[in-house]
Amino acid sequence: MSKRNGNMRKRNDPSRKRTPKLGYYIIFTDTVETECNYIKGFRDSIPNDTKNNIVIIVRKVNTVDLLDKAISEVTLQTQYRQPWIIFDRDEVDNFDKIISDATEKGVKVGWSNPCIETWFHAHFENPPNVSTSRSCISKFGTVYKNNIKQRYEKNDESIYKKLQQYGDEKTAIEKMRVKKNTYLSKKPSDMQGYSSIHELIDEINGKTKKSNYNQIKMD
Repeated sequence: MSKRNGNMRKRNDPSRKRTPKLGYYIIFTDTVETECNYIKGFRDSIPNDTKNNIVIIVRKVNTVDLLDKAISEVTLQTQYRQPWIIFDRDEVDNFDKIISDATEKGVKVGWSNPCIETWFHAHFENPPNVSTSRSCISKFGTVYKNNIKQRYEKNDESIYKKLQQYGDEKTAIEKMRVKKNTYLSKKPSDMQGYSSIHELIDEINGKTKKSNYNQIKMD
């Protein structure tokens, strides 16, 4: 049988798959440890009873390429309806521009100022307004040790599980909502002690109600 000039798609071509009812997420992050470990843990917390309804894929990309890669991937693979990029302010010079460009192009952003530990901190208490990742991590490390009785390690694969066990995700989301309102008209680079990652967690929780999950793939 003819392959129609080479345009026949393979049976395992992702673009042949039905778009899941609750969304097909593709998340790009510029780290291989903390953010990825956290999202993998989030994945594992969602029960499997309706696992065909949502798909989440996570990929590591250099910070400067986050937005371009997200747009390119969604263009090539039309089933990716929910593109996100996740990264920290840290020392990213064009932090605000990446966020504004992404928003303009329909790519959602889970950003943290200065780092994702700001979001982790909110699971226990209001995160401090600090300007450097070093200070942010140090302060969270103290809170983490006081509550979990362990030293905080950025490469901890069980970080999400521990935050759930000892902290409060629902309260953390509410803290970030409140904090966002105190920063009205501020640029993201000026919003110290804030993280928008809660928007991704809240969105998926709202869709799944902690009862729908398909898969997260790490490339």
